[in-house]
Amino acid sequence: MSAVSDTARPLPEEHAKAERQGPLKWLLARFGEQMPKGLYARALIIIIAPMVLLQSVLTFVFLERHWQTVTHRLSTGTVQNIAMLIDMYEELPKKHNVATLTGLAAKNLGLRVRFAPGEDLPQVRSKPFFDLLDTTLSDELERRIGRPFWIDTVGRSDFVDIRIKLDDAVMHVLARRSQTYASNSHIFIVWMLGTSVVLLTVAILFLRNQIRPILRLAYAAESFGKGRPMPQDFKPRGAREVRQAAHAFVEMRDRIERHVEQRTLMLAGVSHDLRTILTRFRLQLAVMEEGSELDAMRADIDEMQAMLEDYMAFAKGDSGEAISYVDIGEVLNEVSSQAHGGKADLEGKTVEVRMKSEPLIVRARRHAFKRAVSNLVNNAARFADTVRITAAKADGVLTIEVEDDGPGIPEDERELVFRPFYRIDHARNQDSGSTGLGLAIARDITRIHGGDITLDQSSLGGLKAVLKVPV
Repeated sequence: MSAVSDTARPLPEEHAKAERQGPLKWLLARFGEQMPKGLYARALIIIIAPMVLLQSVLTFVFLERHWQTVTHRLSTGTVQNIAMLIDMYEELPKKHNVATLTGLAAKNLGLRVRFAPGEDLPQVRSKPFFDLLDTTLSDELERRIGRPFWIDTVGRSDFVDIRIKLDDAVMHVLARRSQTYASNSHIFIVWMLGTSVVLLTVAILFLRNQIRPILRLAYAAESFGKGRPMPQDFKPRGAREVRQAAHAFVEMRDRIERHVEQRTLMLAGVSHDLRTILTRFRLQLAVMEEGSELDAMRADIDEMQAMLEDYMAFAKGDSGEAISYVDIGEVLNEVSSQAHGGKADLEGKTVEVRMKSEPLIVRARRHAFKRAVSNLVNNAARFADTVRITAAKADGVLTIEVEDDGPGIPEDERELVFRPFYRIDHARNQDSGSTGLGLAIARDITRIHGGDITLDQSSLGGLKAVLKVPV
């Protein structure tokens, strides 16, 4: 079973196609490229984005309809009180009105009023651009009183300082901010942010519980795809749809395992029957007189035995072997030693092993993995004088490259040679020692481990086989 990797980013030709279709689709493609790929992150965005939009709309409506309206009314009431005091100051006798107005303003209006004869207004300050109180209060003073004034709303004090130029004095008015400004708006912001944080926390916790069964299902499927046993505590959990998917996966796994088991038992029986017949042939030949014809028959029986072993290995895929921790360096050294002296047609070949990172310990089926690498090395050594094996591990992937200086394989046939019994009539032609199943067995074993094998041009001038397995 091969592992299928998800493409994380659009390909360049997809970008070009989107640009040809129009700028809008190109922008959407770029936006989709920047979006997170994980389900957990996307679900969080689906929850957070509407909440942020809702809070933004509520805040805008509150500021527009409540904050500004209340501030405008409070400022209007304060300015009306100041206008009334100015009228009374101008109408009442001078010697009595100051004390009377000061007492009335403090007692009934909550304003601290003081008159400074002969004083001038301070230098005019620039208005804060975003200060709602300063703008609203200034507009009301200009509209209702129409006299020169100076206000200070920027300070950190709880009071607003208002000074108005009269005919013979400057009127000082200290009003509380709560009288002129809707100062409790921060309570709304605090409650809004507080409830948002609480709701988001609850949503994240519940979302994690919903995502966890999906992640466990993905991990179980990935382990099964790599030929590893599923976690023992794996059970269908989560929402109804997730449980249905988990049940379907478990049933699929059971069907596949039953099919493999039945096929293995059937092939074992066939293999036993055929080996029995070959053993009879050997016994019959053993009682016959020696001769050239007898040697030829023995060679045919040996070839049939080798073909039978290859057919059985290809049909079973060595999937019944248990997974264990394997030292890749040790396996490659064994393969190199066997290639040097294991077969007569491979004697005199140079097989070099390079380890880019040591030690390389991975979980795999040792004998099956060794057989896959051995098939690649034997295939290379059969047609070349020098074979170089390079092993490295990076980003969770074990990569083994088998390069040779042989004649190579045409590019249009590099995928076809993995077919069972496929032979090419070029440089790598039919060979008496080959059954046509070596590369097919190697790829089948690699795919059982969740990886794959590809062929490319070698830096030595021949063929390069690249075996990649996730670890």
